[in-house]
Amino acid sequence: MTRPLYFITHPNVVISRDVPVPRWPLSELGRLRMEQGVRAQPWMAELTAIYCSTEQKALDGAEILAGRLGLGFTPIEALGENDRSSTGFLPPAEFEAMADQFFARPVEAVRGWERAVDAQARIVRAVTELAAADRSSGAIAIVSHGAVGTLLYCHLSGRPISRRWDQPANGGGNYYRFTLSPRGVDAHWRAIDAEDA
Repeated sequence: MTRPLYFITHPNVVISRDVPVPRWPLSELGRLRMEQGVRAQPWMAELTAIYCSTEQKALDGAEILAGRLGLGFTPIEALGENDRSSTGFLPPAEFEAMADQFFARPVEAVRGWERAVDAQARIVRAVTELAAADRSSGAIAIVSHGAVGTLLYCHLSGRPISRRWDQPANGGGNYYRFTLSPRGVDAHWRAIDAEDA
């Protein structure tokens, strides 16, 4: 039987100029949406393993899932978001313009950001390795970030890197189901806290 995996992006965060981006926590809304996701998604009951990035917002999301489901979780640094430390905090409009360039010029380190092709190779390798090493028997959840989730989606669906496949602009907290063998995705992003169709 093909083993399902779920890529989940952390939901809404507390944005602060004074805190490094990797240390931003989930906001109260983000925490509520993640908790609602456990109740809204019947596939959550199939999970036997949870992995996440080492960034605070992903750790917070994984902790909520693990606590509600009675599971542990494993942080993996390679599941982190694309490295944007060269620019640090950017105001929303400037950040969106940079994200457009990140996806549009995947072989370039735009303003020093990690190249999209490198971030894609990293997330694909990390997901492949954790799935191969996992010894549980059910579905696997990966709590991570939007840009690398989109890069993984492009790889899994055989599409070139493009922001066209990015998650909805709803503050994060989205997911898709995928398999590695055979490689593929079941559908595009869905909100974690919406009733599953």
